[in-house]
Formats: sequence, structure tokens, C-alpha cells
Amino acid sequence: MSQPTIRCSIVPVHSGAADAQLLVLGPSLGTTSELWDGVIGLLSQNYRVLRFDLPGHGFSPAATESFTVGELADAVVGLVDSIGGGAFHYAGVSLGGAVGLQLALRHPERLLSLSALCTGAQIGEPDAWLARAAQVRASGTASVVASSAQRWFAPGFLERDPAAGGAALDRLLQIDDESYALCCEALADYDITAQLGQITARTLSVAGETDQATPPAKLRELAKGIATARYACIAGVAHLPMLERPRKVAALILEQAQSSFEGALAATATQTHAAGMTVRREVLGDAHVDRANAAITPETADFQDFITRYAWGEVWTRPGLDRRTRSFLTIAALVTGGHENELGMHVRAALTNGLTRAEISEALLHVAIYAGVPAANSAFAVAREVFAEIDSSSTTPASSTPTSSTPTSSTPSQEN
Repeated sequence: MSQPTIRCSIVPVHSGAADAQLLVLGPSLGTTSELWDGVIGLLSQNYRVLRFDLPGHGFSPAATESFTVGELADAVVGLVDSIGGGAFHYAGVSLGGAVGLQLALRHPERLLSLSALCTGAQIGEPDAWLARAAQVRASGTASVVASSAQRWFAPGFLERDPAAGGAALDRLLQIDDESYALCCEALADYDITAQLGQITARTLSVAGETDQATPPAKLRELAKGIATARYACIAGVAHLPMLERPRKVAALILEQAQSSFEGALAATATQTHAAGMTVRREVLGDAHVDRANAAITPETADFQDFITRYAWGEVWTRPGLDRRTRSFLTIAALVTGGHENELGMHVRAALTNGLTRAEISEALLHVAIYAGVPAANSAFAVAREVFAEIDSSSTTPASSTPTSSTPTSSTPSQEN
């Protein structure tokens, strides 16, 4: 087995933005990247679009050695790397869809979303693929034109749109016979049924209502096997829905890419909030945070979430400064800004983060020079009250009750 050589074409996003997200399109066996002509204009409104050809199809050179579907997936990653790399959205049909599923297994960190059209964890039967490979080697791709026409299109489509259907069948005649046969043999060896549960990419499983090659039941089975997958069926189409209903296919792919983006944002926000809450509790103490959470109202909920995610989850978790240093900076900023209501809370936090009372006093003395004696004088008063309360209390600095000069977290200003 060896990684095959494949080639691609790229359509820039309409805005011309060089940093627009990339969407990769994979074709079916016996078709070329021109299969996607009807959807490119719609997809490139929002994305850079890369279309690749299978070995011996379209612009890709003929293959002379056997390869697997997984190696085709590796070759797709190589194409993406050749134009700058990074993560990308993927949509593929039939064999192109199988390539997408292998991308999800072999390169999960690269997939932003996956649209798998008219495909499956296994496609057809191995013996049937081996028989077709032998047929094409013996009689060429012309020998499978009639059967391909029956598989590819819903009844009546060739009569309604003879130009689109005829062009696809004409391109089948131009495909390298040996490369087609090697693709058949790759499909004979392809079966990832037992691995579906490992796929974590957000996946859309799309069936064609009249598709006999990969019927709707197979696409439902695919969606059921992937925890993050959902199922859709396009009415009145067979195995190549992008030819029969290009606008519908484009809409589904765009919806999947956008929903995956929004889902990733939501997941990231949830993770950031959780990280921020952990740091808040470690720095301010469980008692303080529990009081703050208990005091949340509908009017302050968004602010509390904002502070937890951005102040504690985004800034306090950054590795560039340790917590001791951040406490020094926070105290200096609060004194300079005259935010005495916040200062008591962060004096306590500074003690939790390892600063000594002497170091806090040095910080206030330093601030007096640069921010003014009156500000530092008020800050010393707050610090004395905090120290005195700690001395008279049996609680730890992180969980002790605030003094009257340090309001609880019922007011939004305290969560800075």
C-alpha cells in the first residue's frame, strides 16, 4: 500500500479574505471534482473551497500501486498542508464521504465539521467491488456506464436534465481504468463499522431518498453510530444529490459548517467558564464564590458569567504570569483606580496566592510614589482591616468573611 498522488483546484472566498475557513469537497468513484460545479458558487460565499480528484480521475495522475481509503485521507491532509495547513470543513459523497470518515478517525484535530453524503461505514460488499475492478480492467470504464447511470440518478433525472447527467457519464469514460479498479479494491477493504464510536467530529449524515447504492437506512445507521452525528434525507434524489439538487446540498453543508462553528464556540465558552470558576475558587475561596453565586439575580447573571469567563478563565489562567505577580498587579491597579470596594477581596486573594503582609505593604508603598499618597493611605487602611480581621478569626484568608469595607459579591463590581 502507498499514499496516492491526488490534485486539487481551489476557489477563493468571494470576499477575497486570505484567512477564510477552508471547505474541502470529495467526489464519488467515477466522477471528478466537476461534480461540485452546481454548489461551488454558494459555498464560496463564505469559504475557500478545495476540490480534489481521486487517483486517475480528472486532474489527478493515474495510480499504479494499491492504496487504502485511509491513505486517500492522508493524501487530502497533504493537499491542505500544501496550501497552508490548518483545520478545515469537509464534505464528501460516496467514496469521498468514506474519505471524510477516515479523516475523522486518522486526523480528528484537523476537522471542523464533516458532511458525509450517500456513504457509509462500509459501502457495498467486498466481492462485488472486486468483481467490478476485474470488469473494468478487462473492459474499461465504458462497461460500467449503464449501471452507474442507474445508481447515480433518481428515475426521470436524465430526461429532465440530460446535460448534467450526460456530462457526468461522459467524464466516467475518461477515467483511468487501472485507477478506477484500484479505488474499487480500496472500497473492498474499507469497513470502519467497529470504529464509528471513536469519531468525535460534528457529523452530518445525508441520504438520497431513492439511493440504492447507499440507501437511507445505511445513513441512519451511520448517524446512530457517531455520537455527534445527525441525519438528513434529501427527497427525490439518488446517489449524487449535488447534481440533482445542488442548492439543497449546498444549504445542508453550509448549515453543518455554521452549526459546528457555533457548537465549537459554545463548547469553548463552557470550558473557559469551568476553568475560570476553578481559578476563582482557588484564589478567592469557596465561601466567597458560593456567596457570589447565591447572590446572582437575572440582572447580574450575564455579568457574573462574563467575569468568570474573561477575568478568571481567560486572563488569570494565562501562563505568562504566576498568580503572585497577578496579585501584585491587581492590587496596584485597584489602588490606582480608587477601587477600594474591590481591594479588600484582592488583599485576601494575594495572601492566598502566597504574598506576605510585608510584600503587600511594599506594593502599597510603591504605589504611593506613582499613584499618589492619598490613594495609598486609603489602601493601607483597607489592608489593616483585612489583616486585623484575619488575626481575630479562625478562618483561612481564602474563606474568611469580608469586612464592612469589602462588600460581598452581591454587587457586580466585586467580581473584577
